[in-house]
Amino acid sequence: MSKDLDIILKELVKLHPKYIDLSLIRLRKLLEKLNNPHLKIPPVIHIAGTNGKGSTLSFIQYILMENNYKVHAYVSPHLKFFNERITISNKKIQNDNLIKTLQLVKKVNGKLPITFFEITTAAALYLFSKHRADFLILETGLGGRLDATNVIKKSLIDIITPIGIDHQEFLGKDILKITNEKLGIIKKDSSIIISKQKKSILTHIKKRLQKFKNKKLIFNNNFKILNESKKNFTMKYGNKKIKFTKSLLIGDHQLENLSTALAAILKISELGYELSKKNINSGILKTKWPGRLERGKLGNIKIYLDGAHNIDGAKQLSTYFKKKKIKVWLIIGMLNNKDIYNFLKEIKPILIGVVNISIPGEQNSFTPCEIKKVCDKLNLENISQSSIEKANQYLLSNIRPKEVLISGSLYLIGKIRDKYL
Repeated sequence: MSKDLDIILKELVKLHPKYIDLSLIRLRKLLEKLNNPHLKIPPVIHIAGTNGKGSTLSFIQYILMENNYKVHAYVSPHLKFFNERITISNKKIQNDNLIKTLQLVKKVNGKLPITFFEITTAAALYLFSKHRADFLILETGLGGRLDATNVIKKSLIDIITPIGIDHQEFLGKDILKITNEKLGIIKKDSSIIISKQKKSILTHIKKRLQKFKNKKLIFNNNFKILNESKKNFTMKYGNKKIKFTKSLLIGDHQLENLSTALAAILKISELGYELSKKNINSGILKTKWPGRLERGKLGNIKIYLDGAHNIDGAKQLSTYFKKKKIKVWLIIGMLNNKDIYNFLKEIKPILIGVVNISIPGEQNSFTPCEIKKVCDKLNLENISQSSIEKANQYLLSNIRPKEVLISGSLYLIGKIRDKYL
């Protein structure tokens, strides 16, 4: 990240005493001063949910690009560089353009309080309005109803990926309240795609969405996976059975994310956009989404990097390693507002031991000592280290395991992944 970009981003953080303060009022006032860029954007594909948002977005993005469409995209958080959040017409935003736009929105906002995510979303929407594209894919940052991306007035397709418990301090401790917040992105005239959900959540969603016509509401049982081989899988879509290539992203959950993305792609085709089967498959194979069961190396040790930080993410990890009959050492760093006890409890069956670290440079991280107390409660063998470098050294010198999983936070993965690739 350039020095100038780092400076302006730090300035934007200081504009509001709270890093997260869910509201659309401040952002709407700023957008009005910017001449309402959110009303001058390409057709939107809006994605909310707890898990799988980024992977689903990435599949859609690569497939559309492979079919020669220009795509804007907005994701969060980033792994290493803030620029990763904003794609303009198939290309990551360049520093000069990003800095200039951030300075503009900061000047227009003046000294009024506004959160970091709100003002950076305003910058992104301003950029999207100034460049031509065929589609804009928006990933919510947190929740849906009061998420900054939800200032848009209409969308082509709204997607709800799997919902689980996360961010309870902002969305509510009740899973149905969290679900209601996620469903808040759904607009009156959009097509709606609902990913595979837990039974109780699905029942609740169906009740909430009864007012929408069937032709605009597509549930997972209408695009479910029927069977798979090593390189291909067959997916049901309505009354059709269609064979697609499998992606290079690993884990059963990524196949589910791909099926959701393909449901969106097939709906886009029905809406009159030209898409070829050959280019769809090519887009699937080109899709990348770093930090999600990403493979790396430390000497002769196989490394798996995954940003999972909630219970559902832990279940996905547990399922993957159980299926592969692999047990791993875990290096874990996690933000202290997460449920680390139940995260570790969920993946305990696949663990040999745990190395406890803090997330580098993150003051809201659990300390190694705090993680140790949780591991001890769960009777997990564990060792605390002061840094990722010390953790690596300990594993190489004392344990020499075959496989190591590094997980607990996307912030952690973003800061350390270069050491293993």
